[in-house]
Amino acid sequence: MHVVRHGEVFNPTGILYGLLPGYHLSDTGRAMANRLAEYFAPIELEQLRSSPLERAQETLAPIAATHPQLPVRIDDRLIEADNKLAGQVFGKHNVAIFDPRNWRYFVNPLRPSWGEPYVVLAARMLDAIADTASELSPTGQAVLVSHQLPIWIARRAAEGRPLAHDPRKRQCTLASVTTFRFTDGHLSGVTYAEPARDLLRENGNKAFSSGH
Repeated sequence: MHVVRHGEVFNPTGILYGLLPGYHLSDTGRAMANRLAEYFAPIELEQLRSSPLERAQETLAPIAATHPQLPVRIDDRLIEADNKLAGQVFGKHNVAIFDPRNWRYFVNPLRPSWGEPYVVLAARMLDAIADTASELSPTGQAVLVSHQLPIWIARRAAEGRPLAHDPRKRQCTLASVTTFRFTDGHLSGVTYAEPARDLLRENGNKAFSSGH
């Protein structure tokens, strides 16, 4: 299961867009999506799934174009994590974090108190991944497009690591590919790749500045 993070979003004001509609890929994001299409073109995929948000579907579109025999399935379990801070302007330095009106959201970072609990997020993501795996042939491969935090939490859960973490240390850049491998129906390993690494901007992996 190749779980892809969407490409760069056009967001010049630094809004934490989260689940908000209307956020689309930037020119660089579209270039990232095309790079992903090149990356997956030689692979015989059996299934394509996407988060319902625009940026995820736009990232999957070029991949789908190189595999026209496969329908794109929208899977709500792949959607971005809910976040009570969505809609606020964070900017380059995450300034909204220092607004006293937001401090109530940071009382329990282990849950976390600002949004969807990590355990809930991990459960729905791993369910989507396992469900996709169950529908493939023994050597089948699939692409699922999601978002940074859901992908990272799914990886930590799969690897048996604590779900609470430092957001600055997530290994899940824009247009990255986190691959969950299954053997005999059981998760056997996780690998990671960055096909569009040369297209990343300096702040492409910040915790809040690019949404997730």
